[in-house]
Amino acid sequence: MADELSVAGIECFAHHGVFEHERREGQVFIVDLVLGVDTRPAARSDDLHDTVDYGSLVARVKAAVESDPVDLIETLAQRISDVCVSDDRVEWARVTVHKPGAPIDAVFSDVTLTITRPSPQPNEGSEVRS
Repeated sequence: MADELSVAGIECFAHHGVFEHERREGQVFIVDLVLGVDTRPAARSDDLHDTVDYGSLVARVKAAVESDPVDLIETLAQRISDVCVSDDRVEWARVTVHKPGAPIDAVFSDVTLTITRPSPQPNEGSEVRS
């Protein structure tokens, strides 16, 4: 069983969406991450190299969100999860994409999509991939 590392409320500005005005004007997307990680090696060593560097991860997630526009938040969430599980120490990733400015003709507070994806590779004894 993995421990859970979470980072909530990563604010990004990007140009995703089905409508032309979303692509042209852009909007705020908020990302929440929960990662399955075995933190015991880091707890024993007290060394950042033995765990997921969430500062570096957040920078990579922001770069993934703020690049190459896509139509759907489903595609965006998958892109983000791919970034998360690229670290061999991540056993699974739960990604929530918030689109509070979604073009809906109603009063609402948020639109979210949450996906959970397993790591595609074995994790035991693995190192971080570049």
